[in-house]
Amino acid sequence: MPLIPYADTDALTGDARTVFDGLKYKLNIFRMMSNAETCFGPALGLGNAILSKQTLQKALREMIILAVARLEGGIYEWVQHVPIGERAGCTREQIAALEALRFDDPVFDVRARAMLKLVREVVQKVKADEAAVEVAKSHFSPPEIVEIILTCGFYMTMARLTETTRVDVDAPPGVAVPTWHKVT
Repeated sequence: MPLIPYADTDALTGDARTVFDGLKYKLNIFRMMSNAETCFGPALGLGNAILSKQTLQKALREMIILAVARLEGGIYEWVQHVPIGERAGCTREQIAALEALRFDDPVFDVRARAMLKLVREVVQKVKADEAAVEVAKSHFSPPEIVEIILTCGFYMTMARLTETTRVDVDAPPGVAVPTWHKVT
């Protein structure tokens, strides 16, 4: 049971009503987010851009999301994105390595390892070391690096929202709900 009640979605007005009504899936995260009616549409706009308009390959994007979820203890995001990651091309071995915090595992190619090092530093340090940025620059364009950072920030926010408010996990069939917490 969440610590903050879900929004009364029948009482939403204006843009928030339009956005909520347009959702294909009325997940608990959206019911919680819509409490902030003025932020709801813009937040989903950024989320949709991350999921559908980035130049990053889909599998790399999902690795970022899963890495952030694991580092932040974002159970909700992890559970939602394991099947999305699999559909995007992440292997079960890669997902298991992310869950085990083995971001330098050989299941990742050199490009993915450079990206995951940057992700870990952005999440844990805020200001990634120059060396991590330089290595990432040898594999990714400036737009892709900014996309990596924005994806980290968005999913850090989502983890904070779902974990702090205790959003009930909408687990897709066959996806286990882990019990781990934020990496400190």
